[in-house]
Amino acid sequence: MAFKNLTPHEVRVLATLFEKAQTVPDSYPLTLNSLILGCNQKTSREPVMELTQDDVLAALESLKKVSCVFELNTSRVAKYEHNLMRALNVTHPQAVILGLLMLRGPQTPAELRMNGDRWYKFVDSAAAEAVLLELQERGDDGGLATVQKLPKAPGSREHRWVHLLAGPVDVDAVVLTTSAHHTDTSDGLQRITRLENTVAVLKAENAELKQAMQQICEQLGIELQLSNKE
Repeated sequence: MAFKNLTPHEVRVLATLFEKAQTVPDSYPLTLNSLILGCNQKTSREPVMELTQDDVLAALESLKKVSCVFELNTSRVAKYEHNLMRALNVTHPQAVILGLLMLRGPQTPAELRMNGDRWYKFVDSAAAEAVLLELQERGDDGGLATVQKLPKAPGSREHRWVHLLAGPVDVDAVVLTTSAHHTDTSDGLQRITRLENTVAVLKAENAELKQAMQQICEQLGIELQLSNKE
């Protein structure tokens, strides 16, 4: 059966199943409730979603038809497992790269290596990029196109990559959105850094004032009770 373009809901469900198989194997395969919670996580997700039970069930039914997901009925509660590697005919490292792109949006090889640390240990960023190039080459040779390198976003030193499992992407829109997202992140980090620097200066000044007060009180023969709290 030919692989079809996935919907955003199907992408999230399939990638979540793959993620949990790597990170919480003791709780895998997943029940429906666990899968819904995983799909709707607020962290490590781009974009953040609010899928309902009906959304997830519909995605599961569709994914089962293309053999991307299997339903297990070995207990009182149905559980679900992914079949990502066989359905796409990819290796484990390739599946890790695709899963990360599906869950967290466009990323550089360095970001993929860092974000996938609990999934698979890439030796370095070059190793992650090599897997991306393998996937790209397979698409160029007439196989299933699964990844695409994006033009560099303004101010970025590295190319980001995007998955194509939901079909072709609007490159200009993705680059613009990605650039804005990472600019917001960078601005936030800069604000945090400035605040941390301000706090460090205030702590130093406070320590100097305490020392000066202590010296004055000693000269006057006054006992000064100072708090040790920062």
